[in-house]
Amino acid sequence: MWPNASSLGPCFRPMNITREERRLIASPWFAASFCLVGLASNLLALSVLMGARQGSSQSRSSFLTFLCGLVLTDFMGLLVTGAIVVTQHFVLFEWQTVDPGCSLCHFMGVIMVFFGLCPLLLGAAMASERFLGITRPFSRPATASQRRAWTTVGLVWASALALGLLPLLGMGHYTVQYPGSWCFLTLGTDPGDVAFGLLFALLGSVSVGMSFLLNTISVATLCHVYHGQATAQQRPRDCEVEMMVQLMGIMVVASICWMPLLVFIAQTVLQSPPAMSPMGQLSRPTERQLLIYLRVATWNQILDPWVYILFRRAVIQRFYPRLSTRSRSLSLQPQFTRRSTIH
Repeated sequence: MWPNASSLGPCFRPMNITREERRLIASPWFAASFCLVGLASNLLALSVLMGARQGSSQSRSSFLTFLCGLVLTDFMGLLVTGAIVVTQHFVLFEWQTVDPGCSLCHFMGVIMVFFGLCPLLLGAAMASERFLGITRPFSRPATASQRRAWTTVGLVWASALALGLLPLLGMGHYTVQYPGSWCFLTLGTDPGDVAFGLLFALLGSVSVGMSFLLNTISVATLCHVYHGQATAQQRPRDCEVEMMVQLMGIMVVASICWMPLLVFIAQTVLQSPPAMSPMGQLSRPTERQLLIYLRVATWNQILDPWVYILFRRAVIQRFYPRLSTRSRSLSLQPQFTRRSTIH
């Protein structure tokens, strides 16, 4: 692929960095602590979710199913990628020696794309589910909501995996990235690299944008019902508000963590003159920016479970006691029934 890499696998680019520089850039103890905190956070969220699913309503059960899929994805992402990165930081192995055929690099590239896109796609799926549940309460059979939620989670996983496999099928390349401890898509000038980089950035950005639009409409609908002329029995349940607060938190976290990286990828592959030289080298500032944005993005896997843990109804009631004393309805359906009879 590159002139000086003919004797090595296709995942190696020129990277002038010494062992001491790598040791200074990447602390093994910080990486290990980061992974352990993330794994513990997701396990805690899973245990809370298991308890919350017992006796929950159909709409809430569907939402909690999506949350389980999100937390499981974050947990497995930290576990698999962390095992590779932490080992590399402690041992400081030379990737060319350990993986001359690029099998490990290709595997890591696939899982980086997979576990990166899944939270964004799941966030969009959750926003769609809540949008339909709030604005079209009669459009879905309640008896199949949980099964359909797991089917949707499975489709999201399959779609993200299919996208992650594209470089192995010829669209783009996975290469070892600065400082030599991880693999990701290539920010090069090859048409396949440009197309795959733009596809990854566009799909992630569209997912975030879709979540923002649908969540905004859902919140506006809840506010309209809550502050409208409806009686107290027709106002949203506490769990409706709770689900939207959690979903908005997940969307904000995903946007802050992932949008800088997605925008940077799109800007870099479209940059003129190209950011990558014909020899396959990126400038050191560009490599450092990519590393920083990637580290920011990985915080999403730690913050997601805490959004659910901290934004539960029991926690919110401590700061907003009125939530526990408001009259509660059975659903939003009476409000929409009344509107449909008027029209």
